[in-house]
Amino acid sequence: MTDFDLTGRLALVTGSRRGIGRAIAEAYLAAGARVVINSRDAEQLEVTAAELGGTVLTCAFDVSDSDAAEAALNRFTDEHGCPDVLVNNAGIQVRGPLTELPVADWQRVVDVDLTSAFVVGRTCARGMIARGSGKIINICSVQNHLVRPTTAAYAAAKSGLGGLTRSMCAEWAPHGLQVNGLAPGYLDTELNASLVADPEFTTWITRRTPARRWGTPADVTGPAVWLASSASDFVNGQVIYVDGGLTAVI
Repeated sequence: MTDFDLTGRLALVTGSRRGIGRAIAEAYLAAGARVVINSRDAEQLEVTAAELGGTVLTCAFDVSDSDAAEAALNRFTDEHGCPDVLVNNAGIQVRGPLTELPVADWQRVVDVDLTSAFVVGRTCARGMIARGSGKIINICSVQNHLVRPTTAAYAAAKSGLGGLTRSMCAEWAPHGLQVNGLAPGYLDTELNASLVADPEFTTWITRRTPARRWGTPADVTGPAVWLASSASDFVNGQVIYVDGGLTAVI
């Protein structure tokens, strides 16, 4: 089981004040890693760090501001070293019919859910390549594979993130990096609060999912630890669905 031990590894998780990101940060701490949490709000980030306990560092930046994100990461790396593990988790959802969706909303979703993974990923990868090792985990979605009306921007961004994951693998695997995606199914998180609160949708999703329940952020943490650990050293360029069987059946 030592292959799953993260002791001595430095892991950066974007968008980690709550939800999936926070759950992954907690799991990495339990596995022995030093964890770097991220959000736009530096003060709230310190509150979260105190709540988590353990060896928690903070790196505040807005993932949608490419220049600021790269500058913050470079400053952090100069001080603490390049992360061994990066989880590109930050994401947003804006729902609306395609014919009425403002271009600004489309661009905002793409910037946060896709472009930020490109910017943060390549910034960290430069140090990982120089070192000859690194793990990058992109948090994708079942909407890489299945879509619903009114979620076009999110589905397009997450589908693009799956393609970016494979491209990162193609370029960086020869340098000792493993780049994979995790695609959660429908999870009971703040992002899905309106859906969870809808009895009709909850009935539909629990019937549609073979596991017969909503997922939780904790359901993602085991695969996230595995992909961050030495146990996954020959796993590369994959998008792994953590969805209770949703994408396996019709």
